[in-house]
Amino acid sequence: MSTDHRDGGRAGDAQGPTVPRLLVGIQLHRFREAAGITPDQAAYEIRASRSKISRMENGLVRFKERDVTDLLTLYGITDEPTRSSLVTLTRQANTPGWWSKYGDIMADWFESYLGLETAASVIRTFELQFVNGLFQTEDYARAVTMLGHTSAPPDEIERRVSLRLKRQDLLAGPQPPQVWSVIDEGALRRPVGGPAVMRAQLEHLIEVARLRHVTIQVVPFSRGGHAAAGGSFTVLRFSEPEVPDVVYIEQLTSALYLDKHEDVDHYMEVMNHLSTEALTPASSARFVAEMIRDI
Repeated sequence: MSTDHRDGGRAGDAQGPTVPRLLVGIQLHRFREAAGITPDQAAYEIRASRSKISRMENGLVRFKERDVTDLLTLYGITDEPTRSSLVTLTRQANTPGWWSKYGDIMADWFESYLGLETAASVIRTFELQFVNGLFQTEDYARAVTMLGHTSAPPDEIERRVSLRLKRQDLLAGPQPPQVWSVIDEGALRRPVGGPAVMRAQLEHLIEVARLRHVTIQVVPFSRGGHAAAGGSFTVLRFSEPEVPDVVYIEQLTSALYLDKHEDVDHYMEVMNHLSTEALTPASSARFVAEMIRDI
């Protein structure tokens, strides 16, 4: 754990397959190390590669039940309740998430993020260029999508917009995550989609900030430079103690996922500084309202 407490809990099916997948991987890693088995030996047992063992232990692939049971046998795990529990988790981990139907337009690295986002109990994010996808209006989302996919046909654009909007369902769920978003003023000044689209987007931002589980802060230009000037990032936390916090940094054609304590601690420190430098939530709402009047 990188900080001293966890907030809330979102257990059960609402999380999708990601947390069960991570938990299976963590357990397999612990059992293998306790048994003194090398990744190469484990890979040989299930007729796979060393890299597959790594991907399994990091929760990055779907699991075959036979592979899991064969590995448990290799690791000397004969206790039936323990084996049964892990097989049950394996089945949950292999259940497709809601995002699976968008697989034809979605990169693998972003699919991983959607799983983490759906499972998270706390999402803290800093945005430098655009409004966070969880808060985007349909027209704003369409304008942003078209910036990155200039040659895509209209039906693909609409599916991508649909995916962005579907993500927002978690905000209206029975156990929504706590979302704390710090936004650079530049993201709100950039006229994405034109004045009418931006006006509606800023009005929506004020509205969504009223949700009890959403906190929005703006870092105005007047505060000068700040620690996150290098780019946007997201820190995700999960209610399960075994699952580490994850930092997500999106790039043009890939993404970074950081879960080492020192990395997460660094980004949490930056996020805490940003929250201090930013306007308070109430002042941020007034600031956005003034921007609307200027459009």
